Amino acid sequence: MSLRGEIGEILWHRIIEAEGPEFEIGFLLPDATPEAIEPHRGWMEPSFLEPGTGKLIMATQSYVLRTRHHVILVDSCVGNHKERRFYPPWSGLSGTRYLDNLAAIGLTPEDIDFVMCTHLHADHVGWNTRLVDGRWVPTFPNARYVFGRTEFDHWTELNKKGKKYSDGCIDDSVLPVVEAGRAEIVADDYAFNDEIWFTATPGHTPGHVSIRLKSSGRNAILSGDVVHTPIQCREPGWSAVGCTDRALSAVTRHKFLDQYCETDTLVMTGHFPSPSVGHVHRHGDAYQFSFLDT
Repeated sequence: MSLRGEIGEILWHRIIEAEGPEFEIGFLLPDATPEAIEPHRGWMEPSFLEPGTGKLIMATQSYVLRTRHHVILVDSCVGNHKERRFYPPWSGLSGTRYLDNLAAIGLTPEDIDFVMCTHLHADHVGWNTRLVDGRWVPTFPNARYVFGRTEFDHWTELNKKGKKYSDGCIDDSVLPVVEAGRAEIVADDYAFNDEIWFTATPGHTPGHVSIRLKSSGRNAILSGDVVHTPIQCREPGWSAVGCTDRALSAVTRHKFLDQYCETDTLVMTGHFPSPSVGHVHRHGDAYQFSFLDT
């Protein structure tokens, strides 16, 4: 399976933290009742839905973008030694090979120039920091960490009520970066350069962004959590339990799928199983995801 590719002059890699059966589908997608799922089982099982358990096959991963001048890491997974209540299997991890997988493509944490987060949920910020001598310090010591303004303001304000509102990830994976002077808080339509820019895709979280790439006539978008699993292409009205605004999330997903449907834009998903990237096509009144042929 390919873990890399090119968008014009941008070389990309997937850095996998974990992949396999994750959330039970009815938990992650409250609209996915047994009756509603039944027509989809034929194509969902076993590649996307584990038979017998009803657990979705999902990846937790980052993307590394290598441009002519910079190395950018997008979304930093769950991380080690983090206390998490929302999904207990994420709590107290210590044996993940995330940094080994980064090393496998020839990079050390010191090589990362920028870290960008599509949103500030626990499984997208965890490796922002690591535990050193009892303190959370930036994992990527030379990087600037780029957070969208709407997202950052929402979660830091909500976090003041208690870490249960952010599952602790603001305290251990975002604020230490700010305190270390490594954070850049930017507009929701921030442009890194003329090849990489943010586009607002709210609903899953208030300030969720996707990241557009365009280089030498090639197009791609890192979708973050606009869509978690291929069944949401067939059922775009099904929003995740963790969405701040499930109705807005569904509207955004419809718009996103329609905008990139039948185009050359490579959709680089946050959680689809390997190879995780592909294109959106029509499927009746809905959509389907065609994975890149690897």
